[in-house]
Amino acid sequence: MKDALEDAANLKFAVRADGSVSYPAGGENIIDGKELPGGSTNGSPAGTPYGPSLGAPSGAPPLTNPNPNHAKAQAIADRILRAVNEAQDIDSRFSKTLGRLKAAPGLTVDTKTWTDAAADAAAVRGAADDYLKKDIPGDKSPAERKAWWTSLTREQREEYLAVYPNEIGNLDGIPSDVRDTANRDNLQLLIGKLEGQDGEQARAQLAGLRSIDEQLRAEPEKGVPPMYLLGIGDEGNGRAIVSFGNPDASRNVSAYVPGLGTSLDEAFARNDVQRARDTAKAASDIDDSSAAIVWLGYDAPQLPAEKLIDNAGVMFERDGKVGAVAYNEFMAGISATNQNPDPHVTAIGHSYGSFTVGQAAQRDGGIPGADDIVLLGSPGTGASSAEDLGVGKGHVYVGAADNDPVTMLPSEDESSALGAGVAGGASAGASLGLVGGPISGIAGGVVGGVAGGTAGYMSSEDESQLWFGTDPAHDDFGAKRFKVDDGPRPFIDGQGPTPAHSNYFDPEKDPMSAQNIALIVAGRSDQITTQEPR
Repeated sequence: MKDALEDAANLKFAVRADGSVSYPAGGENIIDGKELPGGSTNGSPAGTPYGPSLGAPSGAPPLTNPNPNHAKAQAIADRILRAVNEAQDIDSRFSKTLGRLKAAPGLTVDTKTWTDAAADAAAVRGAADDYLKKDIPGDKSPAERKAWWTSLTREQREEYLAVYPNEIGNLDGIPSDVRDTANRDNLQLLIGKLEGQDGEQARAQLAGLRSIDEQLRAEPEKGVPPMYLLGIGDEGNGRAIVSFGNPDASRNVSAYVPGLGTSLDEAFARNDVQRARDTAKAASDIDDSSAAIVWLGYDAPQLPAEKLIDNAGVMFERDGKVGAVAYNEFMAGISATNQNPDPHVTAIGHSYGSFTVGQAAQRDGGIPGADDIVLLGSPGTGASSAEDLGVGKGHVYVGAADNDPVTMLPSEDESSALGAGVAGGASAGASLGLVGGPISGIAGGVVGGVAGGTAGYMSSEDESQLWFGTDPAHDDFGAKRFKVDDGPRPFIDGQGPTPAHSNYFDPEKDPMSAQNIALIVAGRSDQITTQEPR
């Protein structure tokens, strides 16, 4: 169709709304020598080489218009008609298949319904693949995707939401309310897909999805901004992006990256989502135009604890660097869709997530739109100074509890000196620590190593160095360290190997830290309570 229209334009032929093509005078009348008049012609499915004004008697050979422009116009009109017929055929098949997704009045929509809908959606996508999917700007920038979505008609948007909830719901640059609508449907499709599947990962993801679904359906907690589902998927270790508050409408937006051992499961839905909820509530108490996001848009490392010393230097860096690219894409989408002239954006990384955020900040251009960076329980960012993170050292904030062993991990070079004591102690510590989750197991391994007689990392040659570079809480790094509670001591206080590592967001267990985070997110960092760097 496009090529036909371009050919018509080049020849200066007019194409009318009904598909007919007008052509100018041309050629010579053999009787009187005058120029042959122009005219118009409609497309013919059979490609009949004459227009309606030159129809041939029944049984007679077709007549040919002697104007040379007529033949060119006829060819263009035939191509337009064929394109229109093909589009109508596709639309008919698409509409018929799409209709299968619509529940009949009074139908109970249960898990089996969504399981069937998942299969029907696959059929719709097959019928509409060329018709719709090729136009989704997956390879464009978030700003270009936002412009594309804005250019669509209401009917076109409804088609995309019905057929491609996964693509639209997880496309950075699409407005947050649209992503939420798409992902609520996609959540049900994923539950239907995973229902009854065997395998530990499928069961874990299903539990996480169901927990998120329950929270979306629950009555909003007083003082907590409404919940938005900005991303969901079962690829890799699972994907989930949850916001409390609309990040498009809010002046203050934070996006928190969780760390080691995090995956789409019930623990994520219970703990990490709660951290975003607590941050949003506390920030909204300070400035009601605040939204807080938890971003699980990457595969955090899932290594067994006993492999920490041997493999972390290679495996951990890879996951964080890959995650940094995805995080920056998401943050560029937040910048594209936010409706405020100058929103205040905070990037937050906890544990290994602080390394991911640090890597994102060190990429060309830094984290899109970020004004402040908060690093919590950090084993390092890969940077030697806060100046390397792109927002200015005065806008990098660090929370590091004195009893959080993750903030005291040895540097990669120092780890080789820990020797057999770490290996034995790590195995015992990890076994105990795994009761508290993957990060507890890994940090428990380190603590166990210390208990096994290798406390070298606590008194290393260069105390400013952690596994991933300079300790963000150290004076050499140059960030602003804010006050947090020391937290329970590993094992000694009877709460496992890493209780202090998990308390930074918790307004009950560490109210000082939670309040300081909220002040930074709400744009009131001048009111935080500071603490001397190490």
